[in-house]
Amino acid sequence: MTPLVSAARSGMRRGLFEFRQSFITSTDIIGIVVPNLILLTVMIFMRGSTVGTTGFSLGTMSLSGVLGMSVAFSGMMTVTQHLAVEREDGTLLRAKAIPNGMFGYLTGKVVLIACLTVVNLLVILIPGLLLFDGLALDSVGSWVTLIGVLVLGLLATMPIGAILGSLFENPRNAGVLMLPVMGLVAISGIFAPLGEMTEWLRFVGQLFPIYWLGLGMRSALLPDSMAVVEIGGSWRHLETIGVLGLWAVIGFILAPAVLRRMARRESGASMAQRREKALQRVT
Repeated sequence: MTPLVSAARSGMRRGLFEFRQSFITSTDIIGIVVPNLILLTVMIFMRGSTVGTTGFSLGTMSLSGVLGMSVAFSGMMTVTQHLAVEREDGTLLRAKAIPNGMFGYLTGKVVLIACLTVVNLLVILIPGLLLFDGLALDSVGSWVTLIGVLVLGLLATMPIGAILGSLFENPRNAGVLMLPVMGLVAISGIFAPLGEMTEWLRFVGQLFPIYWLGLGMRSALLPDSMAVVEIGGSWRHLETIGVLGLWAVIGFILAPAVLRRMARRESGASMAQRREKALQRVT
């Protein structure tokens, strides 16, 4: 067995262990369930509204878009927060000290985030199928599209999260990302069709993965007749694959270099300094 294969297997075991640990502590369970319940509640109140003149429920349309948003949040924000936390507590420094430790560490994070993303999707999707009318997840094509968008979305967003996480030395500073990310959600057609927004907002929204993830999930879950409210009157599958694929390629080119630079800068002295600052904030 080669060293990289051994590191990958070790990372996979660590990722699965951390995933199981996520369902042991009440704090982690609350962090998974409560935000999704809030989203479901908001969409339940939106069921009485319709999308334009289609007569289709805005709540049902938003539900499918929220699934795409959930993938984006898992890929970007969760990875960013994990890297920032484990950079401060010394986990990254310990991984750096082990041969191929960083490769194994990143493998574990991929496994953990992928598993958590699937759980988050199911927490929304399963009750959504019971509460919302009009979802069209009743064919092999719909399931293939949903799984394909999920995989491509994680490939597009996780490198972004890794890059962002390497820029923050502590998890408190990483929290500042929430505001611009929520701004992107607002202009990405998650809760209202992007075509109803002004031209410049449509342009900006289409530059980022959140819009394309929402569009991809809507194409998987909604009837084909609902494509009429989208830009261009279609689901634009090729454009979705192209944009998310481009983000993935750019991310996988930049992320390794940024992470290597971060790892080189990690040392016992820098970690001790961050801990001292954290203790000063507490006291």
